[in-house]
Amino acid sequence: MSSLFSLARRKNFVIFFRKTFLGAVGLYVLLPFIPLFMWSFTKSWFWPSLLPNIWGLRAWRYSFSPYSKIIEAIWITILLALVVTFLNIIICLLPARVLGQRQFKRKQFIRLFILSPLIVPSIAVALGVLDIFIRLRLANTFLGVVIAQLIPTIPYMVMILSAVFENFDVAFEEQAKSLGAGPIKTFFYITLPMIMPGIIAGSLFTFLVSFNEFVLTFLVGGGKVITLSVLLFNFMGGEAGYDFPITAALAIIMSIPGIIFLFITEKAIKEEFFALGFQ
Repeated sequence: MSSLFSLARRKNFVIFFRKTFLGAVGLYVLLPFIPLFMWSFTKSWFWPSLLPNIWGLRAWRYSFSPYSKIIEAIWITILLALVVTFLNIIICLLPARVLGQRQFKRKQFIRLFILSPLIVPSIAVALGVLDIFIRLRLANTFLGVVIAQLIPTIPYMVMILSAVFENFDVAFEEQAKSLGAGPIKTFFYITLPMIMPGIIAGSLFTFLVSFNEFVLTFLVGGGKVITLSVLLFNFMGGEAGYDFPITAALAIIMSIPGIIFLFITEKAIKEEFFALGFQ
């Protein structure tokens, strides 16, 4: 009887600890948003006041006004992220399958080479890319920014898809082919549904990295390709000066896609679905 009582107490402690830990993590994540929200609704806020001296909607009115360029920057940022994500899927499917399913010499070296853009400082990568793109006349263009953003996003897509293909059972494809299905039909009806969770996970990482990328966009775009991250930098001390309320409003706008995709990931991606497809 005492052992059952101690087991119940231990179970209750584990549940309490888990809830406390999750609550602490949630508070840690949400805490920075409190001053951001307060600043975005502030007209003036001076030290040592704990709360804003004057509340106002100036930052939000400006953010959604026609002359602010923020609405245009939102569409450019989303379009850029979607194009980069789509190209990543096309480019990375085959290399990820090779890395995930085949064994060959220097495989780990190739993995390290693919991950190298994440190891090298982004400013060094951006300056090297800019030097080449100036000669190719790709600097200050939307296409140039798209190609440049493939560099830091491809590693995420390749690594996630290669992990999916490591657990992929090719027997399903062989059965489809034995029943007369061609390569294209096998891919769309067998392979694609089974690797779809991995594609979604890789797409989420790729989209968010592209959406928030600043260094490559700013240097390669040369101020011609205006995204939210470029505007955010502008209001943090660029040509527009230091405007904390508008900066806070922009930061909140930039965080919305991440929150949305977090819920999408929770619904669509589960560990047991990898290499098994949706059920």
